[in-house]
Amino acid sequence: MTVDVVLGLQWGDEGKGKIVDYLAPSYHIVARFQGGPNAGHTLKFDGKHYVLHTIPSGIFREDLINFIGNGVVIDPITLADEIAALDQAGVNYQDRLIVSEKAHLILPSHRYLDKASEVAKGKEKIGSTLRGIGPTYMDKTGRNALRVGDTLLTSFRARYEALRNKHLQMSKLYPDIDFDLETEERKWFDCIEILKTLKRADGPYYINEALDSGQRVLAEGAQGSMLDIDFGTYPYVTSSNTITSGACIGLGIAPNRIGEVIGITKAYCTRVGGGPFPTELEDEMGELLRKEGHEFGSTTGRPRRCGWLDLPQLKYTVMLNGVTQIAVTKIDVLDRFPEIKVATQYHYNGQITNQLPYDLCAFDVNPLYVGLEGWQQSLGEIVSYQELPKSALHYLKTIEDYLKVPISMVSTGPERKKLLVK
Repeated sequence: MTVDVVLGLQWGDEGKGKIVDYLAPSYHIVARFQGGPNAGHTLKFDGKHYVLHTIPSGIFREDLINFIGNGVVIDPITLADEIAALDQAGVNYQDRLIVSEKAHLILPSHRYLDKASEVAKGKEKIGSTLRGIGPTYMDKTGRNALRVGDTLLTSFRARYEALRNKHLQMSKLYPDIDFDLETEERKWFDCIEILKTLKRADGPYYINEALDSGQRVLAEGAQGSMLDIDFGTYPYVTSSNTITSGACIGLGIAPNRIGEVIGITKAYCTRVGGGPFPTELEDEMGELLRKEGHEFGSTTGRPRRCGWLDLPQLKYTVMLNGVTQIAVTKIDVLDRFPEIKVATQYHYNGQITNQLPYDLCAFDVNPLYVGLEGWQQSLGEIVSYQELPKSALHYLKTIEDYLKVPISMVSTGPERKKLLVK
């Protein structure tokens, strides 16, 4: 069997959680492969609203295994909060949630360093979620981090203190900030005990043996492709590989194990935090997109920057990921617009092209737009793809023709049932 992958094609917040939740019943395992509690995957069904930061989005589907892979960095405090929410919702997860022993742990001092570093940057800050993600991945590559499997070692406390003391030395480089490390440490160790109660596995063996036995695996990415550490808008990126190849590293599978790659894009663009955003609308139109789309971060609560759909940017991430099908979300947000624009080319460095410059931060990029007729009617009650108004179908066909990848799903609202499958 192969692993199918769901990931974001923009700057995150594309609606991956809803698509994973919809697809999950066709699989045996849903596996997160990178990122950490900076993710915020939102699900809405049965009149209730859930946001998951670490736990895979298949957890609300009964009898489905949810696996947190080695590429994920875990904050035990955040994970314990998510588990408490599952308990409150009556979700039976004890035999269905498995954690890789090789997944790395976020320490309270990682969050302390993250906040101190961001404050020190001033106007140059990158827009970190302050969850300790970057410092944790730095320790991972520095080869002195702590992993889930280490929590059972007799040397765990000593190793924790050594790493924390290293962080306190590093913190002297930054101005003082308001952070109660002692209180956070006590809470953290309490939550380590909760983490210990979860099932764990040696990830690569677990996933590959599951595939060999005929089980179907859906890999769930976090953030978006334009935040990839290597291929995103560096340095305004996250600290992990958010593209398809990250699923291989984050789960321990070979490239030939990858099957379908389902790329998720909004019908327009958003971004949280700093960094380049070619089609951003810093006017009333952008504010209307934010209002209609309720564009506030599910993890940070920060207002998202909004803009028109950027087709050259999408073509770039489709190429990087080997996307085989596309899901378009939040098309209903455009219901009120008489004209909808999409960027089809860029003008920069004296030339017109459909390729992104190697560094969007270094070049003054001006998108060139085409205008498409809006449908100016609600899509919320439409129950099949074919029932969409002609102008909406034309909008989607324009995306397909440009990207040369079929659209397989269109989301017309946040609820589980508001998904049109082509």
